[in-house]
Amino acid sequence: MDQTVKAHDCCSAKDASGGDYDLIVVGAGSAGFSASITAAGEGKRVALVGHGTIGGTCVNVGCVPSKAMIRAAEAVHGGTSAARFPGIEPCSHSVDWSAVVKGTADLVGEMRQKKYIDLLPAYENVTYIEEGPARLIEGGVAVGERVISAPRVLIATGSRPHLPDVEGIDTVDTLDSTGLLTLPVRPKSVIVLGGGYIGCELAQMASRLGVKVTLVTRSRLLPGAEPEVAEALTEALKSEGITIETSLAYVSVAQGAGGVRLTIERGGKAEVLTAERLVVTTGRVANTEDLGLADLGVDPDARGSIRVGPDMATTRVGVWAAGDVTDRDQFVYMAAYGAKVAVNNALGLEPMRYDNAAMPWVVFTDPQVAGVGLSEAEAKAAGHEVKTSVVTLDNVPRAAAARDIRGVIKLVADAKTDRLLGGQIAAPEGSDSIQTLAMALKFGMTTKALGETIFPYLTTVEGLKLAAQTFDKDVAKLSCCAG
Repeated sequence: MDQTVKAHDCCSAKDASGGDYDLIVVGAGSAGFSASITAAGEGKRVALVGHGTIGGTCVNVGCVPSKAMIRAAEAVHGGTSAARFPGIEPCSHSVDWSAVVKGTADLVGEMRQKKYIDLLPAYENVTYIEEGPARLIEGGVAVGERVISAPRVLIATGSRPHLPDVEGIDTVDTLDSTGLLTLPVRPKSVIVLGGGYIGCELAQMASRLGVKVTLVTRSRLLPGAEPEVAEALTEALKSEGITIETSLAYVSVAQGAGGVRLTIERGGKAEVLTAERLVVTTGRVANTEDLGLADLGVDPDARGSIRVGPDMATTRVGVWAAGDVTDRDQFVYMAAYGAKVAVNNALGLEPMRYDNAAMPWVVFTDPQVAGVGLSEAEAKAAGHEVKTSVVTLDNVPRAAAARDIRGVIKLVADAKTDRLLGGQIAAPEGSDSIQTLAMALKFGMTTKALGETIFPYLTTVEGLKLAAQTFDKDVAKLSCCAG
């Protein structure tokens, strides 16, 4: 049922301290701030109820610290990989892990202050409340002993790392992504459990900063990515000395005198892997405990995330949700976008529907992995007659000039209409290149149109043009800038 409320239905209610609100937002991360700012910009009164550290996952323990340390690791790797250029001697940098961690923490503090705490005074219509855990009740929210009333509530409480069900894991001093990024002393070795984007990013970062890394996953790396793209990343990580163990089952974990012992089973045989520390990166779980959702009829999905419709409304009239707490995409920019969709519908502003058809995603490894739209398997499942194009980076002039041909580009299109359906890329500048393909999908371009578009020479993004031309040409036989 469409639960969008029209503007003339808006009303206000007062909390125990006399403040009147049009909207209560529970959670002060990216989604919560996006919702609050959007509502305040329309003259609405907002009660922003804190849940955890202000700023949420991204700035505190996710995007900002991880990408800062990944960049630091890239700087170290740049010295050792310089030998790929004739006449350049490689050099190794000393790494003070503790100083890198402290510098990252300082950056996090600065960004939390600048992008969240210092922003609050600029929005007079937003009242920030942080007096204890919040619980949804009929007609509003209870925060400690205080009751805040409003006709509409938006839940944006985010998520936290998930601990998998492996025998003995609760007896081991494990690290999650937050724990590794704040670890004061560099471990000699780690086992990274989980081959998703977080596991791959952290494994390469730690390895480049001097940690011996074993990356372990049940299936393959990046199981949601195209096989060709995942294989390109796998080979790149292996070439840097990371041990990758795939196609296995986790049996048990135990703490020993020298670290942890992970027992796996592969091909019917048990194997034991050892390291100083175990880093668990096997997904995240929504923060919904003690919110009282069941009492109000707010239904979760099988994974515990809040189910929302395209208007971001939950199964309870008057309650919306956005961000990692929902069953939608788990990216900070989609959390902010989803919150804007929710607020517009909740307050009867511009009607919006959640649309991720042209949503780009990025894995900040090296090479970077990025994608947008449908994969080949997804396109076939959606009923398309599919055609694909695969170009390895040795066909891209930019890669040849950079002496770094690690990577691949794959495009997916409808064979009948020639319309682009999606694509993925593994390349050193993949994160920036993917936005061009996102725009192509957004405006319904065909492979022919993309192949005829003018791209600047000696750029990674030019690889998209070459991949588009590869549907009906052998780009290896084209001269530079041909076509």
